[in-house]
Amino acid sequence: MTIAAHAADTLTRDALAVLQPAFTGTTTAPPWLLRQLENGMTGVGLFGRNVVSPGQLAGLTAQLRRANPDVLVAIDEEGGDVTRLEVRTGSSFPGNLALGSVDDPGLTRAVAAELGRRLRAVGVTLNWAPDADINTDPRNPVIGVRSFGADPALVARHTVAYVEGLQSAGVAACVKHFPGHGDTSVDSHLALPRVDTDLATLHARELVPFKAAVAAGARSVMSAHILLPALDPDRPGTLSPAVLTGLLRAPESAGGLGFQGLIFSDALEMRAVAGTYGLDRGCVLAVAAGADAVCVGGTPSDEAEVLRLRDALVRAVRAGELSEERLHDAAERVRALARWTTAARRDTAGGTPAPAGDVGLTAARRAVRVTPAPGAGPYAPPTGPAQVAVLTPAVNIAVGADTPWGVAAELVRLLPGTRAGTFGRGDAERAGPGALAARVLDAAAGRPLVVVVRDVHRHPWMAAVLGALLAARPDAVVVEMGVPHAPPAGRLHLATHGAARVCALAAAEIITGRLTTQP
Repeated sequence: MTIAAHAADTLTRDALAVLQPAFTGTTTAPPWLLRQLENGMTGVGLFGRNVVSPGQLAGLTAQLRRANPDVLVAIDEEGGDVTRLEVRTGSSFPGNLALGSVDDPGLTRAVAAELGRRLRAVGVTLNWAPDADINTDPRNPVIGVRSFGADPALVARHTVAYVEGLQSAGVAACVKHFPGHGDTSVDSHLALPRVDTDLATLHARELVPFKAAVAAGARSVMSAHILLPALDPDRPGTLSPAVLTGLLRAPESAGGLGFQGLIFSDALEMRAVAGTYGLDRGCVLAVAAGADAVCVGGTPSDEAEVLRLRDALVRAVRAGELSEERLHDAAERVRALARWTTAARRDTAGGTPAPAGDVGLTAARRAVRVTPAPGAGPYAPPTGPAQVAVLTPAVNIAVGADTPWGVAAELVRLLPGTRAGTFGRGDAERAGPGALAARVLDAAAGRPLVVVVRDVHRHPWMAAVLGALLAARPDAVVVEMGVPHAPPAGRLHLATHGAARVCALAAAEIITGRLTTQP
């Protein structure tokens, strides 16, 4: 091979190495993906569409590893509302808000370690978690229960505990979404959020968990598709050198965080980036800004897309838009983390023992907050079948529509004969909140009524229906499975701090009297 040919091959392999595509497939990876892993691609993202069972997933990741022994296999497994391992059943682990509400870092560490143990067992080597965003704006449509809370110090200590627990199991953590996605009321999957926070506030609030995570040895950080004019008035964080290089990478002596690990972009097909810059241009700008690994996995990729992005990076280097050194540095950081995960898998090959008991259910039980109506007297659990009304909002893309939620399934199991109805905004708009409530009340005649809501403070239609139900049935039990921002209401109000399956089970245990005191 000539020197020029070798240089071209190195450039092409570097461009492939920074791409983190996803794919469609469960039992067999597509041939193009295996071929590109052999050609130098280093990372692959897994989503719920790739998961059927632990055994199936272990076989799939083993196939990827045969194509590239150092492949970086990533997944978006936050636990709680955002689960890929248990996308069709709901998570065995409560999410961040539940863990933050308990505020026991040892418990958070144990939950993350057990989650990491399960990820390692199926061949996953990197988890795009934890979410280190501070839930500053209660209107936030995409963070909410994914955050540990609204207090910077609390979020920081649980972010650190999560990173320590996950990485103790040999799975690299990815702290997100830098420099903070909590103070937004716009979902970056759909549009570009703007955060008008000054730098002093940013350092005192949003950056606190990220600084703590860097100090704790987090192996990677994911960027946010947000516009932060105090740092860059023109480009979102993922595409901004001021954010990724000038703040995250810069040494502490220069006002930065001094992070030396891997920087992931958030998924570039999200409208906050792709809607303005397009996928190819966004990919080039992200790497030039300081991102090392480019996620393009929210929707499945194909070989044509991967090669198009590879070629866009190569052209940008040859046109002088992207330095060859920056691309090579990014590729080397991806390879270094991949080697770390390979070594970590080997070092933990004997496996860490599973914790005694069910740590996920224990955490979920501890997270439920029960508020009885003032002066209502002792709560009498139902002895017969109940009627459950689920007031369900549109689910954000990060959570996905495939994961079931709510307490109905658990109550049907614990109280045979229980019936359930699910109602959304469209039902309320067509019938009117009062008429919809009347339908629920008719179905609930002679039965205990349980009303399940999710972020009721963000949805006027939901609040209106709930208000009409409680006006007629003040004895109803209300279960809030989102952020409990609205005042407690109902004969008994349960705040689960998330909609994981174990959160639903904990709530059902309390409603039926099987769990009489919170542990």
